[in-house]
Amino acid sequence: MKKLIFKGAGTAVITPMNNDFSINFPAFDDLLDMQIGENADAVIVAGTTGEGSTLTDDEHITLVQHAVRHVKGRIPVIAGAGSNNTAHAVYLSKECEKAGADALLHVTPYYNKASQQGLFLHFSACAEAVDLPIILYNVPSRTGVNIYPATFKRLSEIENIVAVKEASGNFSQIAKIAALCKDDLAIYSGNDDQITSALALGAKGVISVLSNIVPAEVHAICASYFNGNSSESDSLQLKYLELIEALFLDVNPIPIKQAMRALGYQAGPCRLPLCDMDATMAEKLYSTMQKYNLLNCKKRMSSVTIHTPGNSGSILKHNQ
Repeated sequence: MKKLIFKGAGTAVITPMNNDFSINFPAFDDLLDMQIGENADAVIVAGTTGEGSTLTDDEHITLVQHAVRHVKGRIPVIAGAGSNNTAHAVYLSKECEKAGADALLHVTPYYNKASQQGLFLHFSACAEAVDLPIILYNVPSRTGVNIYPATFKRLSEIENIVAVKEASGNFSQIAKIAALCKDDLAIYSGNDDQITSALALGAKGVISVLSNIVPAEVHAICASYFNGNSSESDSLQLKYLELIEALFLDVNPIPIKQAMRALGYQAGPCRLPLCDMDATMAEKLYSTMQKYNLLNCKKRMSSVTIHTPGNSGSILKHNQ
């Protein structure tokens, strides 16, 4: 059996921004400390939720270095290193390894629509370039390509490909992956509304967006199941379904960043091409949060700023 990177709830942590779209490192430190204090089992840095696709390479690597230094080994730091350019993914993998990451998260190459053989060769090249354990990330709705169970089986035979974040939502596929790969590939749910269902098929936890705001509760969904209390795990999963739905009213990480700003965190805006939710969706998000007693709407709503970049030239210059 390959060594587990973590068991339980790994938070796909946001990258907080200042109003000029630069990274807010003090706020990032606060978020990391909050995650650790609230029982998160790992943090994933510079992934999709962390806006890795709009970070420059220097920012990406610096963010990982910063997280490693601040976390100081208290929980694993998993670095997003995916790209639709294999050479670039290999470069990021090597640099994140130098930065001290405990593991890498590699999303399927987006837009290219690689064949299954192309996917195998892409991930093989990334794995051969480093000694770190690798978590594959399968999210067809976002990338336009699905890793088939047979391809997972081939990839699981590579020593340092150890897990998958499975966000296909296809439980027949998850079952087939589990049956084919057994202990050679740990499964993490990639969908917050399907944690307990994935655990029932043998998943080792979740890589979560929800746990940005309620890490202790997402940890408890997993811990309850692992401790033999599946009914408590199911109860918590069902309790948070409406909040999870609200956090995906718009493209991730737009809603989670707005939710965190509403809670008083210095999350800041998303970088273009992502922008804030429209007022109707935002109101639905905040009213749902109020149902969960996460904020006092009258107190918090006045502090929620809708970020509308007035000068797109400045952000384009920042990212070149």
